[in-house]
Amino acid sequence: MILIVFFWVITVAVILALFRAVKGPTSPDRVVGVDIMVTITIALMVLLGVFFGRRVYLDVALIYAVLSFVGVIAVARYLDRGL
Repeated sequence: MILIVFFWVITVAVILALFRAVKGPTSPDRVVGVDIMVTITIALMVLLGVFFGRRVYLDVALIYAVLSFVGVIAVARYLDRGL
């Protein structure tokens, strides 16, 4: 029961982050909105792993987190200095 509540809370959080990513007045705001959505997606993968009892979701979440970190660093450097 509590996991279903968490799924709904995460869904609302994704909608709010999507709003920030689309509406953000500046590019860094949009990057932060997308990063929030990625973080929420990682949390959802972890919850799915707990719910279904499968470790593969946790492994995928870990890889997704590392790739997201590298991607955000690359975008931040691009926004700071350009190509």
